[in-house]
Amino acid sequence: MPEEIFPNIYREEIPLPGNPLKAINSYIIKGNGAFLIIDTGMNRPECREAMEAYLQTLQVDLNRTDFFITHLHADHLGLVSGLAKDSSKVYFNYPDAELIRDSGFWDKMIENAGINGFPKSDIQAAVSRHPGRMYYAPRPVNLTLLREGDRIEIGEYSFLCIETPGHTQGHLCLYEPARKIFFSGDHILESITPNISLWTEGGDPLRDYLKSLDKIHEYDISLVLPGHREPFTDHRRRIAELKKHHALRTEEILSILGKQRLTAYQVASRMTWDIDCDSWEMFPLPQQWFAAGEALAHLQYLLGQGRVRREMAEGKAWFMGV
Repeated sequence: MPEEIFPNIYREEIPLPGNPLKAINSYIIKGNGAFLIIDTGMNRPECREAMEAYLQTLQVDLNRTDFFITHLHADHLGLVSGLAKDSSKVYFNYPDAELIRDSGFWDKMIENAGINGFPKSDIQAAVSRHPGRMYYAPRPVNLTLLREGDRIEIGEYSFLCIETPGHTQGHLCLYEPARKIFFSGDHILESITPNISLWTEGGDPLRDYLKSLDKIHEYDISLVLPGHREPFTDHRRRIAELKKHHALRTEEILSILGKQRLTAYQVASRMTWDIDCDSWEMFPLPQQWFAAGEALAHLQYLLGQGRVRREMAEGKAWFMGV
């Protein structure tokens, strides 16, 4: 049953079966006969059924509905092409839109995964089982692209767009200054840590993420409405916890490296992970993919700080301490 969090702002959990995230929060805002849906769920029957029940309960007219999608991941974007009408605006961000339109995006990720030590025998299987491939929007969506400082008005609410790169290059949040409400997407979550991954050449998503956390720290926020799990207060406490988590991660990686020369995949296999498996070999391939991508993001951050070095040999990228 949808929960009314503020007047005319509702939250419903859309299930993500078999996914460690369990569910995604989809928000609906009503205003003067119009509607705004924030994030949708994956393109799979279980998500569609839950969303249809949600829409029916709140008597949402999709012909009068716009969408705000925080970032490109399938659990947030996957259903939108099946819900949006010709009259709908689908608000999105520029950097993630460029990735969606890049037909060679997955090929580049596959190549980079091999360079960073992911076993070539497993790469295709990992990608084929990746939720971003299995449950994505089935057809292109006409996007209305937004930047920092743009506004979305609906009913009594005026939302300010805030760019928070890190979890994805273009991750976009919404802030309502009058009520001090912050729709955080996957930028800040309460009981789980957003995945910060890198599977492309260049970039430093962890550096970007930490800068984005510092940016949001300065906002006056009374309630965070996240993409997953429960809403929460005291965003500054949670930001401090997230920054500490990544500091500990970087120290763990430095300890693993020592004087050795390892690939990102090898580093990931030796890190501690909160997953119910007895060994790295028992990790489902998609989880190995996310873990290795997160290890690479931390290694790239350490590289930028001059705390590790990288060399190419035998067609692979090797990291070592300095």
